[in-house]
Amino acid sequence: MKVSEIRQLSDEELQTELERVRRHLFDVRAQAVTEKLEDPSMLVKAKRDIARILTVIRQREIEAERRLAEATE
Repeated sequence: MKVSEIRQLSDEELQTELERVRRHLFDVRAQAVTEKLEDPSMLVKAKRDIARILTVIRQREIEAERRLAEATE
């Protein structure tokens, strides 16, 4: 998933997508343990997707805090 696609999602959709990708990572790890994983790069891709989603969520939190600070000044 690209960052541009992630940025277009709403906050609720981001949380849902984060849960979905974390579940996918769990499933991929289970496949890796049982040696049924066809593409080992799936682990890395899932981790990067999680990191991208968490980054966008944090950026939105920082922006909201900045707006709140500006409004109180």
